[in-house]
Amino acid sequence: MSTMPVAGVRPGTPEQPADLVVRNAKVFTNDPRRPQATAVAIRDGVIRAVGDDADTVPLVGPGTRVVDALGRRVVPGLNDAHLHVIRGGLNYVMELRWDGVRSLRQALAMLREQAERTPAGQWVRVVGGWSADQFVERRLPTLAELNAAAPDTPVFVLHLYQSALLNKAALRAAGFTRDTPDPAGGQIVRGHDGEPTGLLIAAPGALLLYSTLAKAPTLDEADKVDSTRHFLRELNRFGLTSAIDAAGGFQSFPENYGTVMELARRGELTLRIAYHLFPQTAGQELDDLKRWIDTVRPGEGDEWLRLNGAGENLTWAAADFENFTEPRPQLGAYESEFEKAVRMLMENGWGFRLHATYDETIRRDLAVFEKLAAEGLFPQGNRWLFDHAETVSGESLDRIAALGGAVSVQNRLSFQGEAFVSRYGAAAAAEAPPLRAMLDRGLTVAGGTDATRVSSYNPWVALHWLVSGRAVSGRRLAAEHNRLDRARALELFTLGGARLTGEQDVKGRLTVGSYADLAVLGADYFAVPEADIAHIESVLTVVGGRIVHAVAEHEGLVADLPAISPEWSPVARFGGYQAGSAPGLAGAQQADRVLEAAAASDEQFAWRLARGSAVPGQSALPQDPCFL
Repeated sequence: MSTMPVAGVRPGTPEQPADLVVRNAKVFTNDPRRPQATAVAIRDGVIRAVGDDADTVPLVGPGTRVVDALGRRVVPGLNDAHLHVIRGGLNYVMELRWDGVRSLRQALAMLREQAERTPAGQWVRVVGGWSADQFVERRLPTLAELNAAAPDTPVFVLHLYQSALLNKAALRAAGFTRDTPDPAGGQIVRGHDGEPTGLLIAAPGALLLYSTLAKAPTLDEADKVDSTRHFLRELNRFGLTSAIDAAGGFQSFPENYGTVMELARRGELTLRIAYHLFPQTAGQELDDLKRWIDTVRPGEGDEWLRLNGAGENLTWAAADFENFTEPRPQLGAYESEFEKAVRMLMENGWGFRLHATYDETIRRDLAVFEKLAAEGLFPQGNRWLFDHAETVSGESLDRIAALGGAVSVQNRLSFQGEAFVSRYGAAAAAEAPPLRAMLDRGLTVAGGTDATRVSSYNPWVALHWLVSGRAVSGRRLAAEHNRLDRARALELFTLGGARLTGEQDVKGRLTVGSYADLAVLGADYFAVPEADIAHIESVLTVVGGRIVHAVAEHEGLVADLPAISPEWSPVARFGGYQAGSAPGLAGAQQADRVLEAAAASDEQFAWRLARGSAVPGQSALPQDPCFL
């Protein structure tokens, strides 16, 4: 065997030996016919046996790798049904990730250090995956703090879909002056002198934020490939084995898809990707859709990279931006062009997904679909769905079900929940989105994150939200009846996504004949305290029978990726998601408080030292004149 001998397992000479056997595990199969097992055998990227040693040992040959899971929990590989993985990969190594950072003090320290490492001409960019609600300080950085941390290096900090903060160097690099006009749907905040302060507001559209970010330098083609490989490995860290790319603004086809296509050609994808196509230019949407329909078809590709349909926008005028600090956008008349787009897709066998936050938008879209249903175009077998749907009504859910639609939900309220409550109230937040009402109607419901520019790409943060209903602030938002048990929540992140791509027969369960996609977890999802769910990571991730991530006892089972390029990359210094201690671990919370208190003490002493009221090396002495 290619790994250390395991007691009781001896290689034989089976006719078709397994490539990989994972044993001594607590396997959750997601299959009601056999929900639990202790071993899985894999050959040619497919599961060949699920059961116990008696079922799998006969498949062990001299070349079989046998992995002892050491009693850990094994689950089907996770599938994020709404992840901007292609765009995220192109930018990953250039971004300073505040995902998981628990204090603004730490976040600013990271930013300050990165500004010193960043060469002239480059920007420090913090782009999504965090919220002020996660910080113990419960606030955003100030513009003064950004300018103090990076007086000369451009800094761009995106906060959800709400705002962006730019230091003075970034204002200059982006070309903002007192004469720069406010774009439609956005506001450049100005001081009393008329000069831009550095605060950009989505009012309510985020185009101003994204168009500003687009002015920053990009990677060359070779570094884009390496950046994407590192991002996919980071996703594998959390047990992700599949994702549905929801496309998005500033992601043009085919040029921005070339990197994942190249990795697919080289056999170097470590995540299965089903992608969507999103028209980029208002007024040109129908032309784009027609060109794509004439060029490619949904399902083209293979099990690693395949087209899944159009969206999440079909026409720009129909998009309702979800900046919950702003009133719900009042959309103009969009039905005429929208109907043409939907008709074109349905008549040509294309599925689609639609960004729709508010029930008011969903009702208007459904009216168009019902008009086309009268002509026999709905339901017609094409997979289609609404994304987000935080305020969808029961009546609209009935109409979605009647038309054969599905819903993809994300944990955006993990990060935007406090803003949602402030505008719409706690009662509305308790049902946003109405998960139980969707499931009770038999709708296909899939779980995702909407990473990387709003929520974090860590799927366990989303699973924690589905189970607990809590935002990253710790506040419980969801009503008890609108929270899911752990098995059902996991189903949304496994089978749910598979159903949206028509792969439910081969993905989302650990059964014979299914893709060999699984994760060995560092902590048992079904047993840890609720608060610890968000802190789970995988110690071994397998995609298509290939080990793509291995740490802890399994370290060394997968080759390291090449060093991150460029060398000044924030990820090269800090990594991606910033994992903290799980609250359920004994003493972890107390230790964190001690560390925070020590950091605060050091910070206070440095402040006194700078003002001449402290003596170097004597920080323990009382400094208050009253004590002297």
